[in-house]
Amino acid sequence: MQIRRMAAVVFVTAVLIIGQIFPVQAMEEEKLHALSAVLMDGENGRVLYGKEEYKARPNASTTKVMTCILALELGKGDDYVQVSKEAASQPQTRLGMKEGQQFYLEDLLYSLMLKSHNDTAVAIAEHIGGSVEKFAALMNRKAKELGCTDTHFVTPNGLDAEDEGGIHHTTARDLGLIMAYAVKNSTFVHITQTRDYTFSDISGRKHYSVHNTNAFLDMETGVISGKTGFTGNAGYCYVCAVKQDEKFFIVALLGCGWPGNKNYKWEDAKKLLSYGRDNYRYVLLPEVPSLPDIPVTDAIPETEDYYPEKDSKTTVMLKIHAALPEKEQTKKYLLKKTETVTWETSLPEQLKAPVQKNQKIGSLHAKLDGKEILSCLVTADTKISRITYKWYVNRVFQDYFH
Repeated sequence: MQIRRMAAVVFVTAVLIIGQIFPVQAMEEEKLHALSAVLMDGENGRVLYGKEEYKARPNASTTKVMTCILALELGKGDDYVQVSKEAASQPQTRLGMKEGQQFYLEDLLYSLMLKSHNDTAVAIAEHIGGSVEKFAALMNRKAKELGCTDTHFVTPNGLDAEDEGGIHHTTARDLGLIMAYAVKNSTFVHITQTRDYTFSDISGRKHYSVHNTNAFLDMETGVISGKTGFTGNAGYCYVCAVKQDEKFFIVALLGCGWPGNKNYKWEDAKKLLSYGRDNYRYVLLPEVPSLPDIPVTDAIPETEDYYPEKDSKTTVMLKIHAALPEKEQTKKYLLKKTETVTWETSLPEQLKAPVQKNQKIGSLHAKLDGKEILSCLVTADTKISRITYKWYVNRVFQDYFH
């Protein structure tokens, strides 16, 4: 979107151990106010710390992260957005738009993300999806594409609601994934970092000013983006992306206190970031291990002077390699000082000819404390043909007539 203004054998083959020079600090769940919390590696979505991170809960206006990113991907900044009766009738917090008014989509995204206006969210949803219900379907489809496992959106603004699919909800882990995806969009980051913004409707008769409610932007260094939220069912919620000392963290908090405890979310976010800074560091994967040759039976002999007797089995050793993408070779992972990465192979004990060059033979897996973080194919280096009756005939002909 353009801004208008601007059956295999598995074995361990290599291990990387991060030096245990300093004691690892524990992150005690009872010290967090949030009912659900996540500290995530923003580079790859790995959960570094979780407290009921897969528990489904209402998530209030953090929903608007998804609303905004869909509007950026499916709309244009200079789109005219027509305000419907339904949009104009949304409860507080609201911009105060009137039925029939028109706005530029770009301006409404600032209203959506800085001040969290509920009427703005519905107007955007209707413009992009045609209706709130159709837009919610787009939201749910996008959530699945991002790897969310227990997210169901009913409204574009996060107000508590329910439909045949259940209540409006997500998990701390899913919310973290959505934010990690959203901050890859530079326009999304620009909008959510803006402190104050003024605009008018298309007629120019009504003027509006919005101030960013994400106070965390000025509480911590390196805050890239964030979104607050509150409803009676959800409590205070917060999700943010932070880069500190080249470490890219996502924090997601659900049910982080109710009225009277508005600052709990800031306290929890700081605790999680401190835990991440003190206990995690970026490391490269260990070197890909040497892979064993695989015996291939019924193969044409490698040497011309070898002449197998009739009905005998010939075996050739096949060289293989791991097709690890180049980007993965330089990819870094946030690891705790006590965590280990291992390479494991999944390979057959033997093969029967024929084998084609670059044929898939098995797979190689990088596992972090038993959980897979990366996998790639293991393929054949060369072609190996199958020995046949025709080969015997040709061999006899060559040996006795040449």
